[in-house]
Amino acid sequence: MEQHDLNHELPEYREQIHALKMSNGHFARLFDEYHDVNRHVVRVEVHAETATDFELEDLKKRRLKLKDELYEMLKSASVN
Repeated sequence: MEQHDLNHELPEYREQIHALKMSNGHFARLFDEYHDVNRHVVRVEVHAETATDFELEDLKKRRLKLKDELYEMLKSASVN
């Protein structure tokens, strides 16, 4: 199964991820939400939880939206 945690998805930002989690409450909240959604997706994919195809697709879209938001924050922080 493919890894979707942020350290696997954005390994070049590992240090910035840690720094923003410690210093930016909004980033930390989005980070936690991303990982909650990701865990839910994984649990559905390994059949530990049930969900309709529609629900799983919505979860994956939410995960992608969160990742995009986090990535934009990381890019902005690395420019400063």
